[in-house]
Amino acid sequence: MKVLVLALTVALAAGYQVNFAPEFATGKTYVYKYEAFLMGGLPEEGLARAGVKVKSKVFISAAAADILMLKLVDPEIFEYSGIWPRDAFFPATKLTSALAAQLLTPIKFEYANGVVGKVFAPAGVSATVLNIYRGILNIFQMNIKKTQNVYELQEPGAQGVCKTHYVISEDTKADRILLTKTKDLNHCQERIIKDFGLAYTEKCVECEARGKTLKGAAAFNYIMKPAATGAVILEATATELIQFSPFNILNGAAQMEAKQILTFLEIAKTPVEPIRAEYLHRGSLQYEFGSELLQTPIQLLRISNAEAQIVEILNHLVTFNVAKVHEDAPLKFIELIQLLRVARFESIEALWTQFKARPDHRHWILNAVPAIGTHAALRFLKEKFLAGELTIAEAAQALLASVHMVTADLEAIRLAEGLAMNHKIQENPVLREIVMLGYGTLVAKYYAENPSCPAELVRPIHELAVQAVARGDIEELTIALKVLGNAGHPASLKPIMKLLPGFGSAAASLPLRVHIDAVLALRNIAKKEPKMIQEMAVQLFMDKALHPELRMVAAIVLFETKLPMGLVTTLADALLKEKNLQVASFVYSYMKAMTKNTAPDFVSVAAACNVAVKILSPKFDRLSYRFSRAFYFDAYTNPWMMGAAASAFYVNDAATVFPRAIVAKARTYLAGAYADVLEFGVRTEGIQEALLKIPEVPENTERITKMKQVMKALSEWRAHPSSQPLASAYVKIFGQEIAFANIDKAIVDQIIELATGPAIHTYGKKALDALLSGMAMHYVKPMLVAEVRRILPTAVGLPMELSFYTAAVAAASVELQATVTPPLPENFHAAQLLKSDINLRAAIAPSVSMHTYAVMGVNTALIQASLLSRARVHTIVPAKMEARIDMIKGNFKLQFLPVQGIDKIASALVETFAVARNVEDLAAAKITPMIPAEALAPLSRETFSSKISRIASSLVGGMSASSEIIPVDLPIKTVHKLKLPRAFEKKMCAAIETFGIKACTEIESRNAAFIRNCPLYAIIGKHAVLVEVAPAAGPIIEKIEIEVQVGEKAAEKIIKVINLSEEEEILEDKNVLMKLKKILVPGLKNSTSSSSSSSRSLSSRSSSSSSKLRSSSSASSKSSSSSSSRQRSKMVDVATLRSKASKRLSSSASSSRSSSSSVRSSSASSSRSSVKSSSRSSSSSSRSSSLSRQELYDMKFTKKHIHQHAVSTARATSRSSAYSFETIYNKAKYLANSVTPAVTILIRAVRADHKVQGYQIAAYFDKATARLQVIFANLAENDHWRICADGVVLSNHKLMAKIAWGIECKQYETEITAETGLVGQEPAFRLKLTWDKLPNSMKRYAKRLSEFISRYALETGVSLAKFKNVRNEVKLTVAVASEKSLNIVLKTPKRTIYKLDVGLPVSLPVGDTAAELEAYQDNLADKISYMLTKAHTAECAMVKDTLITFNNRKYKNEMPHSCYQVLAQDCTPELKFMVLLKRDQTEEQNQINVKIADIDIDMYPKDSVIMVKVNGVEIPISNLPYQHPTGKIQIRQRGEGIALHAPSHGLQEVYCELNALKVKVVDWMRGQTCGLCGKADGEVRQEYRTPNERQTKNAVSYAHSWVLPGKSCRDASECHMKLESVKLEKQMVLHGQKSKCYSVEPVLRCLPGCLPVRTTAVTIGFHCLPADSNLNHSEGLTSIFEKSVDLRETAEAHLACRCNAQCA
Repeated sequence: MKVLVLALTVALAAGYQVNFAPEFATGKTYVYKYEAFLMGGLPEEGLARAGVKVKSKVFISAAAADILMLKLVDPEIFEYSGIWPRDAFFPATKLTSALAAQLLTPIKFEYANGVVGKVFAPAGVSATVLNIYRGILNIFQMNIKKTQNVYELQEPGAQGVCKTHYVISEDTKADRILLTKTKDLNHCQERIIKDFGLAYTEKCVECEARGKTLKGAAAFNYIMKPAATGAVILEATATELIQFSPFNILNGAAQMEAKQILTFLEIAKTPVEPIRAEYLHRGSLQYEFGSELLQTPIQLLRISNAEAQIVEILNHLVTFNVAKVHEDAPLKFIELIQLLRVARFESIEALWTQFKARPDHRHWILNAVPAIGTHAALRFLKEKFLAGELTIAEAAQALLASVHMVTADLEAIRLAEGLAMNHKIQENPVLREIVMLGYGTLVAKYYAENPSCPAELVRPIHELAVQAVARGDIEELTIALKVLGNAGHPASLKPIMKLLPGFGSAAASLPLRVHIDAVLALRNIAKKEPKMIQEMAVQLFMDKALHPELRMVAAIVLFETKLPMGLVTTLADALLKEKNLQVASFVYSYMKAMTKNTAPDFVSVAAACNVAVKILSPKFDRLSYRFSRAFYFDAYTNPWMMGAAASAFYVNDAATVFPRAIVAKARTYLAGAYADVLEFGVRTEGIQEALLKIPEVPENTERITKMKQVMKALSEWRAHPSSQPLASAYVKIFGQEIAFANIDKAIVDQIIELATGPAIHTYGKKALDALLSGMAMHYVKPMLVAEVRRILPTAVGLPMELSFYTAAVAAASVELQATVTPPLPENFHAAQLLKSDINLRAAIAPSVSMHTYAVMGVNTALIQASLLSRARVHTIVPAKMEARIDMIKGNFKLQFLPVQGIDKIASALVETFAVARNVEDLAAAKITPMIPAEALAPLSRETFSSKISRIASSLVGGMSASSEIIPVDLPIKTVHKLKLPRAFEKKMCAAIETFGIKACTEIESRNAAFIRNCPLYAIIGKHAVLVEVAPAAGPIIEKIEIEVQVGEKAAEKIIKVINLSEEEEILEDKNVLMKLKKILVPGLKNSTSSSSSSSRSLSSRSSSSSSKLRSSSSASSKSSSSSSSRQRSKMVDVATLRSKASKRLSSSASSSRSSSSSVRSSSASSSRSSVKSSSRSSSSSSRSSSLSRQELYDMKFTKKHIHQHAVSTARATSRSSAYSFETIYNKAKYLANSVTPAVTILIRAVRADHKVQGYQIAAYFDKATARLQVIFANLAENDHWRICADGVVLSNHKLMAKIAWGIECKQYETEITAETGLVGQEPAFRLKLTWDKLPNSMKRYAKRLSEFISRYALETGVSLAKFKNVRNEVKLTVAVASEKSLNIVLKTPKRTIYKLDVGLPVSLPVGDTAAELEAYQDNLADKISYMLTKAHTAECAMVKDTLITFNNRKYKNEMPHSCYQVLAQDCTPELKFMVLLKRDQTEEQNQINVKIADIDIDMYPKDSVIMVKVNGVEIPISNLPYQHPTGKIQIRQRGEGIALHAPSHGLQEVYCELNALKVKVVDWMRGQTCGLCGKADGEVRQEYRTPNERQTKNAVSYAHSWVLPGKSCRDASECHMKLESVKLEKQMVLHGQKSKCYSVEPVLRCLPGCLPVRTTAVTIGFHCLPADSNLNHSEGLTSIFEKSVDLRETAEAHLACRCNAQCA
């Protein structure tokens, strides 16, 4: 009974439980007061904000069960643009009136248990207004659980389905229910958001884990009155805050704040009646996107007649962008795009029909149509091109822009597919490439928006690839793979895999470049399906049978998938056993580069690579630049969430100088996303060979037959694949390939034919005719560079938009007019121009205007209220010039004419505003600068207090930094610091008075960084830079003229004659100074006459003692060029003069000694100094290593110079070149007195008053003394500042020059000596610079340079030692270390800097190379080619029995007697050369046979001398050098041997002497050779390859495999051996089974009937068979060389045989 009572009590209590869900009772109308606003700006007060406010009464009544009616009464809309919180909202009366009909229309909505269901409204209510209703309904959305007071759920709302927290509490005393609801807008199951322009970006999850760029939350607070059937909402407030910063919101962010207040007023009895219209289902509570998608946020247009407005803007753009770009052209272009977006397709067609015949209008339309961004753009271009209304160039440009700007949808993809398959597109390769690649791009963009993208979209391309494989059409297959690579659809994975080796049977017949394209096509798929691609790429990489380049490309793809730790370790382990050094070097360098990665998305890879690099050996670092490398650089800042990364891949396959492929990529990180901005790749194959080898190898049947017979004799020889000359390049933008090109020999031939054919002459004549008749060109290129938008709803129901726009318009107008005197005849030759007077006038005006907008705020077609940051850049650099060339008179004149009306050449302005405007009253738009002009309002408390505490803590040491109380004793100055700072303003001007030009730069900046020092606040405000160029104050300059006169008439152009004689230089008080000088310096005359001819001696300075004294006194007083300083310099301090004179005399006396003594003294002083060398131990040549360190520093230089000029009899015995130079110089200080100028250059400003102004450069050349003098002077009458440069060729080995400058060239002076000579026995060059006095500025720069060199010496491998060298002297000595390297020593007064064995990319023309170059006589191109090829050769040498391969592997070659071995040969089917080696049995000497071109060359010893035969005819040594008729092969004697050179045939050198021989092949033959010397591919770990490409482990077996077997034993001088597989004599037990084994590597054995005289043991591989198996000897042994190696055992090989008379 008790249980029953309890149950009844519980049931009764449950029946009376209060229902918290709001209820609107039938027959009642609930009246609420509603106020909502949405405001955007920075969080601090006192700055500008923009916003919208909606105010109204809300009537809600029940229309039926669970159906409610909602009506707005007295709605008002307000706008805000002003300083918050000082300024008030202002009503948008006109907008409210215009929207009254919609706002007053009641809507219906389903409502049950606090949940809003379907929404119904008449068709007349726009989506924007309905969203305002949704903002109100969003308040009523409450998912109330009866059993829980605190809970969370994913709740539908206006912004989507987001994570929502509920807290319910009950105030029983006040009889109220308090409900708090908070939404986390960053954790939404389904967030309503719309993005534009982000299809090419990838989300960086790891970046967002470190910081956020966009974060939002909303809080709802309800006060409800409980009732039996449901609660009544008395008051509801909602606050939503969304923060955004492109740099991380933790470092300052702008915010959008929304507030809603709903207050219960009363219950009315009049129900809300629906209007007489059909109520349509208009969705749910969730926000509905409307007209805002077509509305650009940077301007608000009232579109009444789109067609007429388009025409108006088009006419404006055409009219105002002719001579130069209008500053507002980008904004007008965006306006045109917006109007085209809202226009109907038929209107666009009508517009085209109206303007297609007008070139300027047509150009603007074709540039704007792609930016429409819908499939209508593609449809328009397709129809017009197929109708023949677009040219190829126009179609290419428009289609390329369209496929990247059009929003991808199924209709756009269908249009692109139709275009790709159209025959008109297919006929043009360029258009087909654009459309095909664009098709892949559209699919990729569609897949990014719709992950469930159907595979049918890429199926046509799959079919295209299958058909191309069946037909063997490589070009078609390449383009199909590139399209699939662009699309990046996972469904393409299997079709691509079928084209890869190891995954599909078709791959075997495809060339390597297709395999590489197939692997690269996986990169975009890897972004979606990294695991699948990892599995495949690892398999490719681990397959060592594949080409190294393919494996390296697989590694690139593999690393881009962000490898896990396990796979990175797998790769590291594989590298430990990797035999291919190219692959090992590439992957190791990639791993090492990745260890420095700082980008968040690759942090795990960087950590894994850090471990892997420690597993691997650092010796991979020591591999040369010829091995493949990967480079990676990046910079990422976490506080700003931005960064950049660059990677480059250098892929090689045979250690050649030119790599096989180069790929470079740039990536940017910003705002939690990344994009591969740019990537380009170049791949070459056989290009170097095609350029350098002989163009047509003569088809000599006999030579080919001989070589093939030799090849047949080799066991199982296989030719290497010959490389087809091919170059390919591609360009990717944002991960999408936009263009690629394959260039083969046929295309190159076409280009050469076009360039050398008659067509080029026709085009040239047309261009010249156009110039003569005058031509004017004008080109404008508008571009919408960026349009990135993100639209998301707010709680109020209005959309918030974040957008970034950049538009630019570039223009250039060119006017050209040429005249030729005398006039040219009808059919003139180009040579006639050289005998004519040509006058060319040109006016060029390039200009650019660029606008960038960043917007955050409300953007609808009706109202805009946003923060707008606008950057405007405008530049115009006009130029008018006139050029005249008179070849006969040797005159060239260039005149720059002034351009009127343009002063401002560049301006940049960045401003941030708060903008509020509505479409009904655009004239009332209000724009408020973000930062007010003065401090109108105090800063917020937080900022104020933090600023105070920062300043206070810096002033008062003991004060707490977190204190919020302003200390009483804080100085007044500190308080002033908190005020709004004044704008930074600066104006800098520079004037070039000579040419009458003045340039000024004005900078102004006012930003919000004073509030918070972060990037966002630093940008917000106003920044302006203005560059102006205007005429300088002074006389009017008509034009600037540059005139060059060469030849006899050069003297006529001299304006300022500089021919001062010695007497003219003497001062007025000459006699007084002379007497004073004699008193102070007795015996001066004697000392100067007996002194040496050193350049520092007193007599050599000047023959006039008074001028000498004058210069000395002016130097001591540091006089200027003014007259007052000259007067002061007359008053000479006697003591100073005496001391200076004595110093000069002592230096003169010391310098009169021989140069060798000065060298000894300097070396002696240097030896006393302490040597602190910072050099790392570097390898040096044998010559330099034998030198002591002291000798190395000294680099003792032996001159070759013997003076060739006649000197006076008094000095005939003197050999001093310095004296010779001074004598020549002093004979005629200025050559103008005795020689006419060779060249005169005038650079002058032509003034209106005809006064001379400018500069003159005159060059004089005296043939008698081989002296050149150049004088640079100012044309101003009283300006004596000039530069004098004198140079004399003293002999073929020495050149001296003196450069003096200053007043009359007497203030500063330097001497430069350049000469050749010897260091030790090697050629050398020395450059010496000496000086007495230099300007202070020059000294400062020299000091900085010295410090820079010292700092970076260690890093660059340059050695540095501190020495006290000769004062005021810099000496550079360069000595030849070898034909390919130099030793360099630089001596400065305090340091000796040196670097030994500096490698060169060419062979120097010294020693043997100089002799070899004689064959090329005067053919400079061939000489350069020879020097280049020789420097990069691969060398193989054999000394006695030891052979060093091309790859520097050393082994002993036990040569069989009288048998030829292939030493080195071209292993491609071309068989360009073959070098055979044989040891003569009787002479025990080596012989060489070379088969090349159409000749057979034998080199052999005869009477201890190497002789040579060509085609069996011996050539006497006296007849060498021998030159082949083609000139491409030469044979010459060198030292004790003979050398053959044929670089264009691939054979750089074959050298033979008695005990040694040497073979060098050119760089482009690397990897294509075979024989005893190896492949020359740098792969040391893969040496010892036999003719059938098997790698042996034994050097003897390897050497024997290249023996040419004998055929008969009858001839005693022939080879008596053959190669065969031998059976292992002992029976083996293999895997528990008795086996018989046969060698898989051929063994050298005597022919039948011959017996071995000499043998050797060789370890070789054996293949084993069961002992009881029957092996047919003839059949089985033919294929034994293909079998695998089961064990390695020793066998006997024969080296010499003796045959009996009865042998076969």
